[in-house]
Amino acid sequence: MPLRTPAALALAGLIAAHAALQAGEAEIRKNLPQRLTNLPTIDEVNKTPVAGLYEVRIGHEIIYTDENGDHIVQGSLFDTRTRTDLTEQRMRKLTAIAFAELPLKDAMVMKQGTGARKLVVFADPNCGYCKKLERDLVNLKDVTIYTFLYPVLGPDSDIKSRAIWCTKDAQTTWRSWMIDGTQPPRSMGACDTSAIERNVALGRKHRVNGTPALVFQDGTRVPGAISGAEIEKQLAQATPKS
Repeated sequence: MPLRTPAALALAGLIAAHAALQAGEAEIRKNLPQRLTNLPTIDEVNKTPVAGLYEVRIGHEIIYTDENGDHIVQGSLFDTRTRTDLTEQRMRKLTAIAFAELPLKDAMVMKQGTGARKLVVFADPNCGYCKKLERDLVNLKDVTIYTFLYPVLGPDSDIKSRAIWCTKDAQTTWRSWMIDGTQPPRSMGACDTSAIERNVALGRKHRVNGTPALVFQDGTRVPGAISGAEIEKQLAQATPKS
């Protein structure tokens, strides 16, 4: 009987693990749709670090199940050793947006200091959390902020967005409204507001379901208002090193 080298044993282990993954994935893909008839199409099935537990990705949603699809677990998966929320970590990868592909020409631009760091914000003019965020953004140093008007809270949001966009200095008008409550002037004459329509389509494409939503240079997306300190931390992590 020939001796099996460590390399051969390792290869055999990988082959067995791959076969087990394929078998588990096949059972999950077969059983879950049969038992949960309203379940949307399963996009991806992956093993997790927990033995016997599989991640099932449906769009940007994640659930967990066993290898036969007999049970479902919804919620976050934590690694207690590293105190890491593995579900959140995975979601950040799934919801990442390629910064270089964003149509920045459709955004309002505010350069602060050198403007070396970059940040994108999707915001609605009637969003209270967006107003809170704007007060923190004012204090950021050496950053260029691209604000996509994203009126999703109702007809008045759309009216205000178009009025702001059509002013001579949209970014200043935006900040005056968001921070000081100064009503934007009504637009007079013809004004091309198709950028706002494109912004809404862009947000829907990337499933931006609420405002504010922040996108950093490394593609990381953060939903909701976060503190200035947290924004600084994310900017430091996301900004390419020169």
